[in-house]
Amino acid sequence: MSYTKPDLSFISELFDKGPNVRSIPNGELRKMAELHAVPTEFDNCNWSTSVRNRSAPLTIYIGDENVRTPDPSPKQKEIYNRLPETLEKVKHYMTRAPFVKMQRCMGQNAVFQPKCTLYSSIHRPDTVRLPYMWENALFPYDENAVGPEFIMIDIPEWLEKDRQVLVWPEEGVTIALGSDYYGEVKKGFLRMAMWKAKQSGMLGLHAGSKIIRARQPDGRLATYGMILFGLTATGKTTHTCHDHHCDLEGEGIGICQDDVVFMNHDGGCLGTEKGFFIKTDGLDPEEQAVLYDAATRRDATFENILVDYEGKVDFQDETLTGNGRGIIQFDDLGDRRAPSINLPPVEEFDGLIIAMITRRHTLLPMCAKLDPHQAAAAFLLGESVESSGGDPTKTGQSVRVVGFNPFVIGDPALEGNRFHDFVEEHSEKIHCYLLNTGGVGERIEVDESGQKSITRKVDRIAITDMSAIIRAIVRDRIEWIQEPLFGYMVPKEVPDIDIAKFDPGNYYSDSEIYSIVRELKQERREYMARFDRLDENISRVFR
Repeated sequence: MSYTKPDLSFISELFDKGPNVRSIPNGELRKMAELHAVPTEFDNCNWSTSVRNRSAPLTIYIGDENVRTPDPSPKQKEIYNRLPETLEKVKHYMTRAPFVKMQRCMGQNAVFQPKCTLYSSIHRPDTVRLPYMWENALFPYDENAVGPEFIMIDIPEWLEKDRQVLVWPEEGVTIALGSDYYGEVKKGFLRMAMWKAKQSGMLGLHAGSKIIRARQPDGRLATYGMILFGLTATGKTTHTCHDHHCDLEGEGIGICQDDVVFMNHDGGCLGTEKGFFIKTDGLDPEEQAVLYDAATRRDATFENILVDYEGKVDFQDETLTGNGRGIIQFDDLGDRRAPSINLPPVEEFDGLIIAMITRRHTLLPMCAKLDPHQAAAAFLLGESVESSGGDPTKTGQSVRVVGFNPFVIGDPALEGNRFHDFVEEHSEKIHCYLLNTGGVGERIEVDESGQKSITRKVDRIAITDMSAIIRAIVRDRIEWIQEPLFGYMVPKEVPDIDIAKFDPGNYYSDSEIYSIVRELKQERREYMARFDRLDENISRVFR
């Protein structure tokens, strides 16, 4: 696809002078949004949306060959070919529809603090909740903030048949048409920020961050930084916002961020948001006590959760969607929140734990300790399963996403090489792990027509099991041994759980195990072969 750099100056020209654009104070914005909400038993609000997941298949990156969408689908090509016509329609519509202008800053630091401006149409009065929710996620606007400037135009009422998300990374502009899903606004700005952070020498990571204090075998209290990667619905937020029952004297956690951070050369991770956009399906007051407590506060907001006629909230009911959502406030994390949303540099900790959370259902170990080369390979593989938050039509299917980040713009090999260099440079203090929050034992059979069916469901790894593993890691209570299938180091045993029940030999014959491993390794080799300019040490892992 050929590319002509667009003139997007019409955005500021029309909106700066337009009588149809107004800024609304927070208090008034909240009252306007609540008029269209269902009140809950927690004295907060739930809204129902027309679109209930990100429009990933309808999103295109527009620019030169370094940023544009690679291997676009037929639908994405169609969107691109109609771009001049679409922009003319948007330009005309911008002069007529009522818009709310909202300005916020992303992050709290003196290094990289993007200034963000949202223009959101409220032609549909109920969509006033979008600027309200977004305002509660970011920080007050500071015109003196150090960082790039981003603009996003959101027109939720656009024709459904023409729903699309247009991204100009180099210009810092996103236009979302036809989606009233809050996640589209949130990720619209975070996507642009991750791209600009990479251009500034940092690495934008789709990861949570926290601090953990844990007693060591010699009684000493150690303090670790922790970064947790993971695709939507794999447990990234759950385990970022979990105390892992670290309840010995002096132990505890400090939650920094749950979704996106910008990592510096020194391992420090700059935070982005004060409102965490959590997945609420199955939210449990016992297994996810920290999240549940914050979600039941007055300042939490919900999307597409089942609330009955009496205002009772049912987090277990997925009738409306498997992608129920809520925004919780950093301040509502109480004594589990860190002093700052920014994770300090590696040198300030006893170590930095990097956990890559995958979700596989056959025989991948529930926990594996990785060397720097294996860690960089796992980062590039980004193995997991699709969820209802990304593409509901592919929910449960195996996927590979570089950096566990569906929002990478530009050469993905650069992400892997930069991550590898960082881990290797700080190898004395960095400990990398692959955590499988899926399970073992799933059996899928294919009939004569090629249709797949699950004949045995996966034996799931519970939140309490994974929490016990993380607790044992930070307390240094695991003896590591090498397993023969992938060459990983795995726990010989873990205090408080019986890991023998997840032995693949309980579910598959030796020949089945061999076949599954051989197929997985071949898939990995073929996937990694697509990356040019990849560090040789990473490539060697799969040879």
